[in-house]
Amino acid sequence: MASSSNNRSMESRTGRTNQRYNTKGERLVAGVVPLSADKTYVLMIQSTRRKGWVLPKGGWEMDEECTQAAEREAWEEAGIVVQIDYDLGEIEDSRPPKKRSKEKERSLFQFYEATVTSEADDWPEKDKRERKWFTYAEAWEHLKDRPELQSALKRSTMKR
Repeated sequence: MASSSNNRSMESRTGRTNQRYNTKGERLVAGVVPLSADKTYVLMIQSTRRKGWVLPKGGWEMDEECTQAAEREAWEEAGIVVQIDYDLGEIEDSRPPKKRSKEKERSLFQFYEATVTSEADDWPEKDKRERKWFTYAEAWEHLKDRPELQSALKRSTMKR
């Protein structure tokens, strides 16, 4: 795998062979609410499946701790290095089946509040995604169709 000077992989992990599932068959997903140091802005990324902004998140794999998965997803999807500050807890997947991914599986989200410590000019999914800083009100509006992501944002200590 190619890697950048900071020793982070420049290739995104793909596939579900190492994906974790709980006993109910829910896919375990780790994510971050990446905040500016002063907690006035949240960094969001362009979704690859639909036109819209989302929080960095993705599958928690067998060879990593949940916090490591969240940090990896922040790097792969947004090109950011983060410091995990708070565990925001588990969030149930509240989307109806037709709104979920192609696989129609339910997810169980584990989100963390994190401070962005650096933004790279190049990252694994740079060609697939944009990233942008938003205020709380702007982010809330962009996440209106994603109640599980709104819940993570609401649980954070971001300034309203």
